[in-house]
Amino acid sequence: MNTQRGERTRRETDRKIMQSTLEIAVSRGIGAISIEEIARRSGVAKTTIYRRYSNVEDLLEKITALEISSSPDLADLEPTKGNLTLLLRRMVERYVSGVGVKAIGIILTSKEGFFQRIVSQAIKPEEETFASFFNRGSELGRFLPGLNTKFLFGTIMGSMIACEALRGSVDDGWAVRMTDLLWPSIAVA
Repeated sequence: MNTQRGERTRRETDRKIMQSTLEIAVSRGIGAISIEEIARRSGVAKTTIYRRYSNVEDLLEKITALEISSSPDLADLEPTKGNLTLLLRRMVERYVSGVGVKAIGIILTSKEGFFQRIVSQAIKPEEETFASFFNRGSELGRFLPGLNTKFLFGTIMGSMIACEALRGSVDDGWAVRMTDLLWPSIAVA
């Protein structure tokens, strides 16, 4: 049990470090990133940060090598209402346990090239999973033909980020509410 608690604490600490680093990069530029500033913003001790990363360059390298891709076990889900809710829940879980929903919002709104690799590794796989799900549903006659999957995914991401920004977290009921909102617009009656 202590091992699980320790792992959760480590993931939360890593998330705080990554989010603070991304916030600094967006607000002040990559050159403004320092271990001292990350410690100040994240509330994580400098010694803890140095135990994980040898310097700022090491930290930035690990951030740009993030692997938050979607789960392969979800790639061929049957296009049903319940499975749309499952996809949404898993996406939130990956982002919350990874860099955080707030950081995803920061990454998406930034124009800096530094974030392009993060976008390709943290967001594009999710978008592809959802597009495949919606396209399969259309091919099977369960969803309307010609769905704009990019728009649907953008709507999902925007709602998730707004929920985080306005309420401080993406609550447990968000996936069900989002599914209920989208379903009448995508499903064949």
